[in-house]
Amino acid sequence: MDVSQFDFNLPDRLIAQTPLRDRTQSRLLVMNRKIGEIEHRTFTDMLSYLQEGDALVINNTRVIPARLLGMKEETGAKIEVLLLTDKGEHTWEALVKPAKRLKVGTKVNFGDGKLTGTCVKELPEGRREIQFSFDGIFHEILDELGQMPLPPYIQTQLDEKDRYQTVYAKHRGSAAAPTAGLHFTEELLAEAVNKGITIVNITLHVGLGTFRPVSVDDVKSHKMHAEFYQMDEEAARKLNDVRQQGGRIIAVGTTSARTLETITRDHGGEFVASSGWTDIFIYPGFSFKALDGLLTNFHLPKSTLVMLVSAFAGRENVLKAYNEAVEKDYRFFSFGDAMLLI
Repeated sequence: MDVSQFDFNLPDRLIAQTPLRDRTQSRLLVMNRKIGEIEHRTFTDMLSYLQEGDALVINNTRVIPARLLGMKEETGAKIEVLLLTDKGEHTWEALVKPAKRLKVGTKVNFGDGKLTGTCVKELPEGRREIQFSFDGIFHEILDELGQMPLPPYIQTQLDEKDRYQTVYAKHRGSAAAPTAGLHFTEELLAEAVNKGITIVNITLHVGLGTFRPVSVDDVKSHKMHAEFYQMDEEAARKLNDVRQQGGRIIAVGTTSARTLETITRDHGGEFVASSGWTDIFIYPGFSFKALDGLLTNFHLPKSTLVMLVSAFAGRENVLKAYNEAVEKDYRFFSFGDAMLLI
């Protein structure tokens, strides 16, 4: 399967650079994935497509200010570090620019020496393992020195860091936001609960896969980077109860979808409390075991996220919807509009 089959024309003007003031006022394209029928609504209409007994599965990861700008201790050369994965003992896997300047043993100072990183391992694709030394609490220092790691297609800086967080963000660890969840407010979630919809929290810390483009021609040759996920006993029980009672399971975002499909794949189709690392790659031909619906944003051409959505709703249906979204000036990517596949 060729990557070019997931390409589409996207004018730069449709790439949303800033979030809307009101999270819920994004537009919403709703598609019946069985027949490809499309409706154009606003995000607050989403609940009208859900029923009592359904479940919304949200990813409660919290984005850390993972972008650090520092200088090599020896030469003063500028180094940019994007923290990806906490390896323990104050050591992180990170994406480094320019990586060729950071060899094992090289030290980088951040914030006039408040934080010092030493390269302890060289990895492929511009990645390094960096061990940090500091006085105090690491995440407090990171909050002071770090910047929110906005995707490269966003050229503006955020006035408020929390606009790149979901309102339910809890567990620190992501290098990017689960952006489908950015549309929710606490009031809208409360409205969902009042309607009899079960809210289920799971965690997947978003890592390098979000920033890494597909660089091969054959989809099957692409390798996903592993990301940490976790589902607790309460979440597993809720999901199994919803399924047993005939409710539908709607994943909020591709990260929630990948977590659910990882767990059901590994446990005979059941939801089981578990945690670990997943490198699941979902593209057309994949057999879904967990999802009945998917809420997601509009993604980059030829990306693994477009492939996942195409696997769930059909490539032709998805490309038709994307082309219609372009024609109607929908806003794309992290701060853009949403799509509900049901």
